Amino acid sequence: MTEITETPPRRAVVLLSGGLDSATCLAIAREQGFECYALSVAYGQRHAAELTASKRVADSLGAAEHRLARVGLGQFGGSALTDPTIDVPIEARGADTSPIPVTYVPARNTVMLSIALAWAEVLGARNIFVGVNAVDYSGYPDCRPEYIQAFETMANLATKAGVEGERLTIHAPLISLSKAEIIRQGTTLGVDYAQTVTCYLADDTGRACGRCEACRLRRAGFLEAGVDDPTRYVNGKPPEIS
Repeated sequence: MTEITETPPRRAVVLLSGGLDSATCLAIAREQGFECYALSVAYGQRHAAELTASKRVADSLGAAEHRLARVGLGQFGGSALTDPTIDVPIEARGADTSPIPVTYVPARNTVMLSIALAWAEVLGARNIFVGVNAVDYSGYPDCRPEYIQAFETMANLATKAGVEGERLTIHAPLISLSKAEIIRQGTTLGVDYAQTVTCYLADDTGRACGRCEACRLRRAGFLEAGVDDPTRYVNGKPPEIS
């Protein structure tokens, strides 16, 4: 009698902030047949409500495991998202003449991908998913395709798995999509966007401010996609999109 052996599942580590993009990224990884291990990072962000949301999203999308790693990027500051002395801009992005806004967090994606890489090696996972986007990315340098490619190259040079020929791949499935395209795809895959938190100034319950750039991009995406916006706003009103 021939012994039947089961093929082990393909594992992937998925960076999960609790926001709209990362939730969609997790759904895509699941749809592609990966056993997903969701990783959220508390890096000192002021909008910590997204971390609570990440647990909800991981559970609803069937992650095999969800872990929260802690890194103190807030001790360095340098970003409106980690330093309370720097105001989060509430004007339209077009009013800001700087190429990279103050909401950029120095080295954030590099740190988070490095932690994901460490967990992937331990899990024997050869795939990492990250929800970076080069269309609605506010000019962040670590959301560009060339950055993702460079990190993948580094990862395969710097790890035991890579040296032994077990190539690791960094997946950025949203990188060329608009916010509307992301929302349409996520809706098709069953993402409940009411569970996500995107706002830079969200209150402790996850209600959005309706004024920051993240809120405007999210709202515009739902309008363009023709999908009902389930976002809860502090004042009960979504931002006006011209």
